[in-house]
Amino acid sequence: MEPYHHLFTLLLLLLLFPSFLESQTQRQENNTGYTCNKNQTNNNYPCQAYAYYKSTSPNFLDLATIGDLFSLSRLAISKPSNISSPSSPLIPNQPLLIPLTCSCNFINKTFGSISYSNITYTIKPSDTFFIVSTINFQNLTTYPSIEVVNPSLVPTNLSIGENVVLPIFCMCPKKIKSSSNISNFANYMISYVVQPLDNVSSIASMFGTNEKSIVDVNGEKLYDYDTIFVPIDKLPILKQPIVLPPSGNSNDDKIIRDLAIGLGFIGFMLLLVIGIWIYREVLFKDRLWMVKMKLGRELYFGQKGNKENNNNNNNNNNKVDVKLIANVSDCLDKYRVFGIEELLDATNGFDESCLIQGSVYKGSIDGQVYAIKKMEWNVYEELKILQKVNHGNLVKLEGFCIDPAETNCYLVYEYVENGSLYSWLHEGKNEKLNWVTRLRIAIDIANGLLYIHEHTRPKVVHKDIKSSNILLDSNMRAKIANFGLAKSGMNAITMHIVGTQGYISPEYLADGIVSTKMDVFSFGVVLLELISGKEAIDEEGNLLWDSAIKTFELNNEQEKARRLKRWLDEDILKETCSMESLMGVLHVAIACLHRDPSKRPSIMDIVYGLSKSEDTGFELSDEGIGSPRLMAR
Repeated sequence: MEPYHHLFTLLLLLLLFPSFLESQTQRQENNTGYTCNKNQTNNNYPCQAYAYYKSTSPNFLDLATIGDLFSLSRLAISKPSNISSPSSPLIPNQPLLIPLTCSCNFINKTFGSISYSNITYTIKPSDTFFIVSTINFQNLTTYPSIEVVNPSLVPTNLSIGENVVLPIFCMCPKKIKSSSNISNFANYMISYVVQPLDNVSSIASMFGTNEKSIVDVNGEKLYDYDTIFVPIDKLPILKQPIVLPPSGNSNDDKIIRDLAIGLGFIGFMLLLVIGIWIYREVLFKDRLWMVKMKLGRELYFGQKGNKENNNNNNNNNNKVDVKLIANVSDCLDKYRVFGIEELLDATNGFDESCLIQGSVYKGSIDGQVYAIKKMEWNVYEELKILQKVNHGNLVKLEGFCIDPAETNCYLVYEYVENGSLYSWLHEGKNEKLNWVTRLRIAIDIANGLLYIHEHTRPKVVHKDIKSSNILLDSNMRAKIANFGLAKSGMNAITMHIVGTQGYISPEYLADGIVSTKMDVFSFGVVLLELISGKEAIDEEGNLLWDSAIKTFELNNEQEKARRLKRWLDEDILKETCSMESLMGVLHVAIACLHRDPSKRPSIMDIVYGLSKSEDTGFELSDEGIGSPRLMAR
């Protein structure tokens, strides 16, 4: 029976919990590990850490088996877990603290270093990286991270008995400087996998720590099945159940065993029926999403729908309202839900005279001008990203509309008066951009990227930074638009390459690697457009970034400045602007275009460099932007 256990478990999950698998797969896809830098002075690697783990039936109900899983003795687990007898059996869901030796491990130049505890696992029949990470190790690692740490293994062709290094996520407490000495931020970090009903308060209470310390390490937003790190000063005392010793009466044991088998079979059949019903809902989730948006609009805003139809079904519809709007409640609370009639009146029925560009129309509702983007109806993923971003250098989403009759969705944005940066640079506007304005636009874009890269959790990668997606308001301040291709999460790998030719980073084009460094590359191309006035790709198919690298790949600053004057936009040459400033921005742009993403500067470095480039140039090393220095004119 043992060789078939994992296969049976996977089959059971597929039948019973498709939505559970989908949610866990989605979270795992976005997580290849937690980066670290052991060379920083405030880091404390290696260190003693712990992982919160629960015993599970049928394979992990004793400390010996769990100890083998983590390569530990029973005593090593029982002591921090407050278990007096290491040989006693466990009951399902009994809490444990697993000791870990946490290290900062260098992977490669692409992924840098990841913080984890090195566990060796032997592949068994029917094992996959996903099964091992979610079932055996309860999401304390992920299958993308296992693949990254074991580059020589083929996930679809694992051999029984093969040893795999499993990166169990952990973190060492940082050292912080006080006025008198250096002290630890905490004594230990506990790796904890967030469960659907968890919140910061409940987790803090569970481990006897305060909410602020958890938020300081992990941010305010928690995501189901993500690993977070709980800082503690001393180990919590886990409340352990009293486990009775096995009975010596074999007849009683047989009766109990038979009863358990019978009840288990009945429970299995019941869960199978529930699982089929859940699967049907998952299969038609897109259609249900459209319905929930419509019902949510009626429920929250009292707008009129087609209530004259299907009057006999009104009571049934009201019963499912709460369930249907649950997943988009955040959207309903935060945004205005427009009626399709309002949008038709605002745009004269989406007449071409109101067309701004592509499928974006200008419309006025209640005296307020909006940009109305007509899209295919399922934009749930884009809405999930837009509802968690709010920054002055990002175009603001004001609301949305669902048109069930036409199966279309409309996103209603603030109207940005002066159009796209592309139109100002490349479509022959009478009024030209001076260098001060161009530099301010570059800083605005960088600040918008800084926000989505560093101040959202998980980080957001825009994936389509280009001059036509940069809009300018009445004060010529820049705002990043169009999050249609955006993705939450870092270092994912995709086979579906999307984007605009001339702006796509080499590593994304070649290997499908999605990271914030691909936005940095695209931003480098936009900087070249601002400097040169040239398009990202010319009529002959020549790439602007490739031309720039070939033109400026030399160390002689005077020769570089001479070439830059020939390469500059003619409109910039007509004004008396600082050559130091131009050279500083050029250095930032070339650094952003490095073929190795790990050697591109961080967006924080870029903001710093651009902010200082008005009067100062910069030297850029492989690690990013270096110290400022004055350059010869």
